[in-house]
Amino acid sequence: MEEPTQFSQYLAVLILFILAVAATGGMIGLSTLLGKRGGRNRAKDLAWECGMNPVGEGNPRMSVKFYLVAMLFILFDIEVIFLYPWSVVYREMLADPAMRNVILVAMISFLGILFVGYIYAVKKRAFDWKS
Repeated sequence: MEEPTQFSQYLAVLILFILAVAATGGMIGLSTLLGKRGGRNRAKDLAWECGMNPVGEGNPRMSVKFYLVAMLFILFDIEVIFLYPWSVVYREMLADPAMRNVILVAMISFLGILFVGYIYAVKKRAFDWKS
């Protein structure tokens, strides 16, 4: 039996790519041909939210405080993401006495650094949404 060439190994990927491009192009083309372009007016093109007329401009400026709280949320969310795999591995590491202390000290130092950041954010009143 003959060994497959490199091209034949990627033939399925090439066919999938061609089908994806054809399907996407076909959907865009059909929506352009069959879509109703007439009968559009300003009221029909307005964005509606909960059935009410929009008030104010569409893109209001957000306060810097909003972005600060979002960054702090990401920071503490990443902390939780790192805690889960650590807790899974920690059970396995308990079997080795030398690694038990290393992994515990590493996590305590990680949490300590984040706790110092949390105290700093509280002292700077970063969590006060209304100020």
